[in-house]
Amino acid sequence: MATQTANVIPAHVPPELVRPCRIFDRLSVCENPYEKIIPEIHQGPAVFYTSNVNPGPVPGWVVRRAEDMRAIYNDTENFYKQGNTQFAAMIGEDWDIIPTELDPPRHEGFRAALNPVYSASNMAALDHRVRERARLFIDEFKDKGHCEFIKDFAIPFPVTIFLDLMGFPKEEMDQFLAWENVLLRSETNVDRAMSVRSVADYLLRAIEERKKNPGEDLISVALTLEVNGRKWTDREVFGHCFNLYLGGLDTVTANIGLHLHHLATHPEDQEELRADPKKVVIAVEELLRAYPAVTTVRLCRNPYTLGDVTFMPGDYIAMSTPLAGRDPEYYEAPNEVRLDRKPSHVTLGFGIHRCLGQHLARRELQIAVQEFLAAVPTFKIEPGFDVPFFLGNVIHVDKLPLVWSVD
Repeated sequence: MATQTANVIPAHVPPELVRPCRIFDRLSVCENPYEKIIPEIHQGPAVFYTSNVNPGPVPGWVVRRAEDMRAIYNDTENFYKQGNTQFAAMIGEDWDIIPTELDPPRHEGFRAALNPVYSASNMAALDHRVRERARLFIDEFKDKGHCEFIKDFAIPFPVTIFLDLMGFPKEEMDQFLAWENVLLRSETNVDRAMSVRSVADYLLRAIEERKKNPGEDLISVALTLEVNGRKWTDREVFGHCFNLYLGGLDTVTANIGLHLHHLATHPEDQEELRADPKKVVIAVEELLRAYPAVTTVRLCRNPYTLGDVTFMPGDYIAMSTPLAGRDPEYYEAPNEVRLDRKPSHVTLGFGIHRCLGQHLARRELQIAVQEFLAAVPTFKIEPGFDVPFFLGNVIHVDKLPLVWSVD
């Protein structure tokens, strides 16, 4: 199966459907993509082809309608995930990111082993720790009247919780984030391969250490799991740890930044939630619907026709939750944020690959909003500051200086 390159348009792609898609530009812009860029995409065709759905750049199809995405998520016969990131291939290896890159029937056994570990009840047991961690960081700036929210809270809050769960020292945070930044932002596969190797070496050393000195961390737990009546191999444990690394360092940070940006620019929503913190649980679902961050990809296994377009084997299909969340054919007034909407959304995945860490992610987001609103009076973005949004497979706010009055 030949690898497609960004400057070669396959014969089966209609030339009129080849167009740029700015949400994959992998650069920072002082323009809120949810206000203009994404609505403009929804004015175009339901399916189109672009040059850079994955770093590389790798070309592929963009499906903009939520209903079509849901159908593709559920169709494991015609679409697959194995090897879609190419991280293992970059360093000449063939391990799978577990469970993210597994397809049926292998996926079922591994997911069944993992679901109890990341169950809603187990994640609920972390509430006290998560809330105390949020207060710890907020206490550092609440009386100052200002903070740089991304650096002071959105990054360290979820990332230090991830480090705790993995049994890693907090001093490793900056190095982990540096590797993650290259994996997500760099278009140079040489640089990305170096980061993959660095992460892999670190995780393999950690696995060997946990085998000798097991604890209660997620690596130690993974070493006890079974699939098909046998213990996981070391390579399978590593594949799961790599999945935790990818999911634990960026996604919640991106969502928290986007959510607080909304609240900073909508004081009426701040006041509504401050007056009744119980509304935060429902409001977070609407914020997840309105400000999704992540685009993943599927690969086409068999010729597949969607409308007037036929995908061919090997084609990449961008599953952009930022587009799904703002689909005017699926949601009434999708560009309005209605905190009581109670939407069904695909922001945390859909089908068999629904986010393994969804229960923890939701609790982190809910607690972050509740604790920030409880501790900080009406806040806004520092006057005169143009907020930079990073466009890419994980959309996020780069910097968010917030200010408020201190009595």
